[in-house]
Amino acid sequence: MKEALFYKKMEEKKVRCFLCPHLCTIKEGKRGICNVRKNVNGELISENYGQVTALGFDPIEKKPLYHYHPGEEILSVGSFGCNLKCDFCQNWEISQSDIDNIGRIQSHSVEDIIEIAEKKPGNLGIAYTYNEPIIYYEFMFDIAKLAKEKGLKNVMVTNAFITQDPLEKLIEVIDAFSVDLKAFTDNFYKKKTAAHLKPVLDSLKTIKKHQKFLEITNLIIPGLNDDKKQFSEMIEWIRNELGEDTILHLSRYFPVYRSSVEPTPLQTLKKMYEVAKESLNYVYIGNARIGEGQDTYCPDCGKLLVTRSGYHTDLVGIDKEGKCTNCGKKVFVK
Repeated sequence: MKEALFYKKMEEKKVRCFLCPHLCTIKEGKRGICNVRKNVNGELISENYGQVTALGFDPIEKKPLYHYHPGEEILSVGSFGCNLKCDFCQNWEISQSDIDNIGRIQSHSVEDIIEIAEKKPGNLGIAYTYNEPIIYYEFMFDIAKLAKEKGLKNVMVTNAFITQDPLEKLIEVIDAFSVDLKAFTDNFYKKKTAAHLKPVLDSLKTIKKHQKFLEITNLIIPGLNDDKKQFSEMIEWIRNELGEDTILHLSRYFPVYRSSVEPTPLQTLKKMYEVAKESLNYVYIGNARIGEGQDTYCPDCGKLLVTRSGYHTDLVGIDKEGKCTNCGKKVFVK
């Protein structure tokens, strides 16, 4: 446990948390909506500091990040808790738990994580993932700061539901963001996640403003966020605000946790893919093998650059700097 950042003390031993847009006012002995930031005798404590539920090496493509050091591995670390309440969460066992009912858990220091990351030859760095890293902010920041000093890369897989001051501070140490943009209506966010859309869009614009590497994932859920008009508006927003080279992953949904909606039809994914490709240069289909939407082609000359099968990646048309070997266009961060 560690005293949390971004809060203020109030009367009657209450505290107000400013880490995310929920802005929870928390009574003594209670937790915020994230289940991990607790008011202990008038101080806000991060209960998941140093508490790890998942730790292992993954292909960078699993984050998913397709254009950031393709083919390399990264150490992934996760804790527990989340500031969203998605009824379709695939990691609900850890994201919707608190310290009183979490199952598997190990204590690790910042130095432990760095040592593990440095031991594996060729490891790119550290990815903060599995549950929402925003709400183990203090642990993530301390690791990321030391990792940066050691020459390791920092990757954040996030819902981006965070206030601007904490995000600006994070941007100093995070190199790449994989953001889950769950839908493009506030109604969806309110009903299905207990959050709001605007702060997520603000985060995306802030990440872009600071020229940090960014990829976006959109999970397509039948009847909930697959309206073609709304989807087209999302694609237009991404193109206008973030640029046509923004990498977008369209992921197939399967029923999990409290959601019983049927899986995303493959035809729906294909239609969304075609719509997105009209405006964005790099669009991929995830969680489904349908013969397209996996490989990367140069948007300028059409050359095949990278082929993918599952998490196996072959770099067939790029040089050591991530440029197309045919026309020289910069496509990947290497």
